[in-house]
Amino acid sequence: MIVKLTGRVARLQNDAVHIAVDACEYEVLIPEFVRQQLQSRIGDNVSLHTIQYLEGNPAQGRLTPRLIGFLKEIEREFFELFCSVDGVGSRKALRAMVQPVAEVASSIEEQNVKALSALPGIGPATAERVIAKLRRKVPKFALLITDTVAAQPAETRTLIEETFDVLRSLGHGESEARRLLDEAVKSNRKFKDVQELLQAVYESSHNRKR
Repeated sequence: MIVKLTGRVARLQNDAVHIAVDACEYEVLIPEFVRQQLQSRIGDNVSLHTIQYLEGNPAQGRLTPRLIGFLKEIEREFFELFCSVDGVGSRKALRAMVQPVAEVASSIEEQNVKALSALPGIGPATAERVIAKLRRKVPKFALLITDTVAAQPAETRTLIEETFDVLRSLGHGESEARRLLDEAVKSNRKFKDVQELLQAVYESSHNRKR
């Protein structure tokens, strides 16, 4: 079982990436949100956390080994959970995941059938099944921090987490609160307390609407 693959990004396609490892080149299937992450990394060395499975009809003796890859182990974990829903499966999940894991998980946690139904290949009936099975299992995925927040010092990340809780108590949804915070911290300002960060959040939101 291949669970991790490290090598050079040799080629990027719409639904796959080719990873060169010494004299070998591996084709790894990827969802759209991973493809976007890899667009600027052609020629770079990356590590992909992978799922290996067999595709085809065993009754006809036609089974092809496939790899599916993600840049983070927790993204792979969410994908496997998503695939566990009746009527989804690997291929449908690959097509559906055009958004980052945190956004899809937030839609599930907030029982947003409309948002889930808008994902490619996921209609209202499948969205309802996804919510019913996964709603109580996705909170840790919905709270995945963005790269912008992750780059902050530990003290600032703690402040961001406290401000996130305040935004949620004020009625903002999970995904909206994360988006607002992400916009605010892009300025690289130093915030002394939650109140100051909240002020920056609303200033940023106001300026964007002007």
